[in-house]
Amino acid sequence: MTISALLLATASVFAASHAGVPTGKDAAKKETVAPLHTSSITADMADGEVRKVDKENKKMTIKHGEIKNLDMPGMTMVFQIRDTSLLETFKAGDKVKFFAEKLDGGFVVTGMQLAK
Repeated sequence: MTISALLLATASVFAASHAGVPTGKDAAKKETVAPLHTSSITADMADGEVRKVDKENKKMTIKHGEIKNLDMPGMTMVFQIRDTSLLETFKAGDKVKFFAEKLDGGFVVTGMQLAK
């Protein structure tokens, strides 16, 4: 009796101490990130106009409006381009929506699309 009472008490303490800890199945669910909705991504993008494309240096000059995520007012500036296919896709004069981040000490365009 004493051993079974001890086992029962230990099991209760163990269960209580691990309450809310995800099991293997639950942990996998927590790791899953919901896909972002395109409309929310587009809303966070800045408006701009491509002024110059510098394929050799993987940069683009963009006259842009406010970039909210960088707390940056509108201006014209040179951005590094992460996805070099953008340098082939866009040309000077294109009206665009883009997303930029501060990475490795520089401002980098991480996404871009033609403005509608």
